[in-house]
Amino acid sequence: MARPSAAVGNGSPVVKWVLRLLVIGYLVMLVAWPTAYIVKHTFADGLGGIRDALSDPDVVHSLKLTAQVAVTAVLINLVFGVGMSLLLVRYTFWGKRALSVLIDLPLSVSPVVVGLALVLVYNGRFGWFGPWLEDQGLQVIFAKPGMVMATCFVILPLVIREVVPVLEELGDDQEQAARSLGANSWQTFRRITLPGIKWAVVYGVVLSLARALGEFGAVKVVAGNVGGETQVATVLVQQKYQNFEQETAYSVAFMLVFAAVLCLVVVALLRPKESK
Repeated sequence: MARPSAAVGNGSPVVKWVLRLLVIGYLVMLVAWPTAYIVKHTFADGLGGIRDALSDPDVVHSLKLTAQVAVTAVLINLVFGVGMSLLLVRYTFWGKRALSVLIDLPLSVSPVVVGLALVLVYNGRFGWFGPWLEDQGLQVIFAKPGMVMATCFVILPLVIREVVPVLEELGDDQEQAARSLGANSWQTFRRITLPGIKWAVVYGVVLSLARALGEFGAVKVVAGNVGGETQVATVLVQQKYQNFEQETAYSVAFMLVFAAVLCLVVVALLRPKESK
């Protein structure tokens, strides 16, 4: 049998430090440096940039709209994601592999393409379903429903890919025992399944929320981008930057980053530590 490299097999300090430096350098260039640049320019004049941004009605409306769209999409994705995870793990049916592949489709398709597809299907003038829906009083494109649909598509896999491995690891022995003792499906899910997957669900929700807050491409296509009406925060950042209002753009971008990071920090602090 071929013997492994002595440097790797013996845990050479040189190799460890080289790998650490590579990883740290990669993270600095990709994450830390751009984020620090935004923070630096946001607080170049203290809290003045934040105060000025929050005094702009368009900024306040865009932040509220972004929060509404993100929370609505995350709640929809939570229900769908848990249900789809149970379907993929606990049941066997024809087309199961194809369905699993389709769930990962948002990770490989450009969000702009998703937005265009929604416009072609739900546009009120020439879409497949748009004219009929608008006749019923429901406007999808250039309105909040379209933004929610686009965001739901983008965050689709995040809850599912967190929950499925945990369900597979848990198995179904306890669930079968609960059913044999007379528990119905809802009681089994609430008392057996949900406690076992709760932290996977929490992480999936947090990742979905962070992704939803930062969505740009798909939402920009379907939103209409009317200031004070259908303009989300990410699109407003682009508009402000292009209009040479960099201070406001940096401030709004910082608020979005801060909200996403805060979610991750809170979950990390609340999660119980594993026993040694």
